Order: sequence, then C-alpha cells, then structure tokens
Amino acid sequence: MSTTTSGRGRHRRRIRIALPVTAAGAAAAVAAALLTGSADASGEPPLPAVQPVTSAPPAAELERRVATAITADGTAGERPGTSADGSATAGPTAEAMIIGGTTTTLTSAPWMAQLWYGDDRDTQDPSDDVGFFCGGAVVPPTKILTAAHCVAGYDWKNHGSVITGTAQLPSVDDQGNITDLHGGSRSGVRRQWHHPSYSPVTIDGDIAVLTLPYAVDATPIRMTTSGDTASYAAGTSAKVYGWGRISSTHDEMAPTLKTATLPVQSDTTCAAAYGSGFVKGHMVCAGKPATGGDSGTTTACNGDSGGPLVVGGRIIGIVSWGVQDCVEKGAYSVFTKVSAYVGAAYPRLDDTNISGDHRADLWVREAATGTGYSRNSTGTAFAARESWGDRSAADLVLQTDLDRDGYQDLVHRRRGDGDVFWSHYVRSANSWTTQRLADNWATRTRILTPGDVTGDYLPDLLSVDAAGVLWIYPGKGNGSFAARIQAGTGWNQYNSVRGHGDFTGDGRADLIARARSSGDVYLYKGTGKAGTAAFSGRIKVRTWSSTTYNAFDAVGDVTGDGRADFLARTPGGTLYLYKGTGKATSEIFATRISVGTGFGQYDIFG
Repeated sequence: MSTTTSGRGRHRRRIRIALPVTAAGAAAAVAAALLTGSADASGEPPLPAVQPVTSAPPAAELERRVATAITADGTAGERPGTSADGSATAGPTAEAMIIGGTTTTLTSAPWMAQLWYGDDRDTQDPSDDVGFFCGGAVVPPTKILTAAHCVAGYDWKNHGSVITGTAQLPSVDDQGNITDLHGGSRSGVRRQWHHPSYSPVTIDGDIAVLTLPYAVDATPIRMTTSGDTASYAAGTSAKVYGWGRISSTHDEMAPTLKTATLPVQSDTTCAAAYGSGFVKGHMVCAGKPATGGDSGTTTACNGDSGGPLVVGGRIIGIVSWGVQDCVEKGAYSVFTKVSAYVGAAYPRLDDTNISGDHRADLWVREAATGTGYSRNSTGTAFAARESWGDRSAADLVLQTDLDRDGYQDLVHRRRGDGDVFWSHYVRSANSWTTQRLADNWATRTRILTPGDVTGDYLPDLLSVDAAGVLWIYPGKGNGSFAARIQAGTGWNQYNSVRGHGDFTGDGRADLIARARSSGDVYLYKGTGKAGTAAFSGRIKVRTWSSTTYNAFDAVGDVTGDGRADFLARTPGGTLYLYKGTGKATSEIFATRISVGTGFGQYDIFG
C-alpha cells in the first residue's frame, strides 16, 4: 500500500507505499467416441526425453530462503543499495496486512500461497540480507498470480520459496530454523513475469505471475474476465485474504490466514481520496474509510501484498498499495484491477512450451523420413531442429498441455485406424507415457487443442466431424474429458482451422479459420462459454489463397510478448511469423517476418 503523510489543509498528500509485506467423453458406447483414459497405446513409438526434469532446489534450501526472509524483515519493492540486477532502487515500500478481519481456513481459500523471498547475498553478514513476504493465489497448478512489486527486480528462481496447502505461517525456533510447515508444501520458482508497464513509482501495472517447476496440490482460482463490470460496481462485497499485519501499531503478522469483506468503491470515491495517484481503469479501491486507528477499520495492510480480492469465486483485484500503517483516516485499500490486465496475464498461465521458457516452440515432421523434430523459438526465428524419432505412423500432431503440469504434451492421431493418443511427460518418473483419447477418429476433418475454450482454465479438445459439426470436449485437467458439447455447424467450409491461445488480448482462447473457396481468413473470438455460444460471430481478418500459403500453424506466443502468434508457409517453403497485436480487427497481425526457408520438407506442423 502507499503511505501518506498528513498535512494541515483541505488536501493531504499521500506518498505511496506498495502494500503488503513485513517479513516476521462422450458415452463410451458411441462409435468414434472420446475415451476417458484408456492406456492402450500399442504401436505408438516412445517419445524422447527432451524435457528433462526441471531442477528444483532441495527442501533444505527452500527452508533456508524462508528463514532468511523472516530474519531480514524487509519489504517487497524496497531494496537496500541496488536491486538484484544491479540497478539503483527507489521503489515504493511494499507493506500490507488485514486489520479488522477474521481468521479463516484453507477450505475457504485452498488456492492461497505464501511467497517468501530470502537472499543472503552470499555473505555472513545478515545486515545486507534481502527478505520479504507476499501473498499470492494458485491459478493453474503451476502458476501463482501476485503483484509486480513483489517480483520486479528480484531473482525468484535463485532466492524464492513458495508454500501452499496450509493456512498457517511456518513455525520457527529462536535461531530462525523452521520447525513446522503445518502441512504445507514447499516449491521453488521456475521463471517469473511481471507486466511490462509496471512502474515502481506509480505502482501502475502491478500484476505478476510466478511459474513453479511442477504442479502443486491446490485447488486453483480463476481471474475475472476482461468484460467484467458487475464485480466492480460500487457497493459490491469483495473478500481479501492474507497473512499481513494485524495492527497499525506493530509489525506482527497473522500466524493464520485472515479474510475480510470489503465493499468495492467507485472510481470517483477512490480518486477523491488519492487524486492522480489512483489510476482509473487500472486500479480499484475497496473498504470503508479508515478511522485513523485499528478500531473500526477493516483493511488490507503490510504483508498482504499480492493477495487476491475475490468476488463470485474469481480474482478481481490484487493487493497493491495503500497508506502507511494502513489506517489513516479516510484511506482505502488499493488493488490492481485484474479485468484490465487479464489479457496480458492469461498467456502467462498457458505458456507451456517444449524448451520451458516464455516462447512457444515449433514441432514438425519431415515428409520423406517420417521423423519428428522440435525447433525452439528464439523470439524471431527457430533454432536448429532436435529429433523426436520416427513419427511416420501419425497423420496429425498437436502441441498442448492437457494436464496443466507445465510440460508440453503431444496429441497425435494414428494414420492406420484414426485412434487419437495423448503423450505426456511424467516428471516423477522422468519419462513419457501415452494413452488413447479417442477411437476411430479417421473421419474427423479437424482436431484442435486451442487451450481453455470454456473458461475454466482447463485445456479443452475440439474436433470437426465429417458433417462439419464443431464439438468441444471440456477438459478435466488430467487428460480426460466431460461429455462433448456441440459448438456449431458448417465448419467443413474451411480448409484450415487453427488456434492456440488468445489472439485478441481478452484472456480467452480463439480460433483462426480459412475458407476453402475464397481464401478469406476469419477470427472466431472465444467467449469463455460452452456450446454454441463458445465463439462470437466471425471477423474477416485476411485473404490468403492456397497459392499464397499452403500450411498454417498456431503454437501460442512465439515471440514471448504475451500475445498469440500465427505461422504461415508459402508453397515455396518459406515460413512466415505473423506477430499477434491483440486486436480483433484486420490489424490482428503485424507485418510478417520470415523465420526461415526449407519448410516445404515438412508435412505436419504441431
């Protein structure tokens, strides 16, 4: 939260302090049905171990980081000397807690995460340690949504520790050693992202995502959608969660998770309280005006930073900033307005790729040999290919992550009988396993894995049957699916239907289709709903005849900028990258960039 200094006059100038943190299938009997978990993968070749186990720090190291965070007693966004990247620091202080709330249980908020950052600077002198605490929420099982001021400028991979699965903070002894995690599980951090527009001065764009090296056993919570206005209506009851300070008079944090119900305030009210410091459209404030003391005040405070503000089971805000000590008379808690940033954050929730970075990679098969290859994205091109062995039995291969474990899977169809298989990496065994998803899908003219179509953050499977009917198979997040739902007809008018991720920046998976007769290319915007309402009316975005391009691919965000991109191959074998712009118009793609020649040798693109 921000802090404020009081002056005598009608207007009080508030100095911002970034909030929280003081340390202390269809039916099986139907022909061509989608199966729900058959292990029959006979005849399927094994996949190579190209995705090694992501290294994770040992438990002792993760606990040491927590201990450093506790003893350092610092604040997110406030760094002594220089930041982890060596730059000068003058960022806002990140302090927050829930004052006036009530203790709650993990059952009411199973998605809550504790984020501990502890960097001892490789010295024996504790005075230069950097350590702090933030809250966060599990969205997909490998992703933590939090505040940018908890992430920007810090090296979470080497100094961070995440604890999930408990409502209690760790118990420590007099030496700072952890004695009890109270049933919680520790995890390291694989990579981090914060919104590129985040400003440590204005605390605008205060949203971030931490990617974990493996899925945690926690029930995820979803973000709200970009079109949500009802949740932000003045007077709406919202709940904030956190372990932050429980009083404005001392720095003691809540040992057990707390929650408080806060009424959402209008932009007018928030701007009147904070002036230009409150950025309309990017921030939301909530709560009743603070009384000037703990008594009668209910607010987020130091230590709650990064925690969620929840309405209707969805995150609408992230604890961001407020006033110093949180209870200055007339003050409100300020949160990042998630609906404004869901389009940018969503691709970070679904950024699984072969090499494990933020850029979507390419999977192809060579026609002459039947050998499959992966090619890692460099952002503007694809690196040298890596062999995946003989894939001649397949006539379709798709890249996806059906179990949301952070490792990319393949869905492939066997040429001989049309059976569809799911090959996925099992981290605990450091090996691949393959199971059959569908029986006799030879007549399916299109099979798609665009991500989450139905709005539940679980990847779905789509297919077009011989009659041109588009079917959605809602994913359950484990490689199995609910009963299929019809989403539309007439889809065999298209000779290409592709999709992987969000092309329009609204946080929903979309499709790109090319008409067989005219070459017109259409965008089908995802709505996050199931059934015939899954996609809005098509929008023409290009005209590309078969003499212009004879193959397409959509693998996600190739450039790493948070927008889904598109790939198109000319008959001469040149592959072009069309960077996504996030616009749902004819300007949906930027000017094409050649990413290489010789792609005519490939007959399957993943």
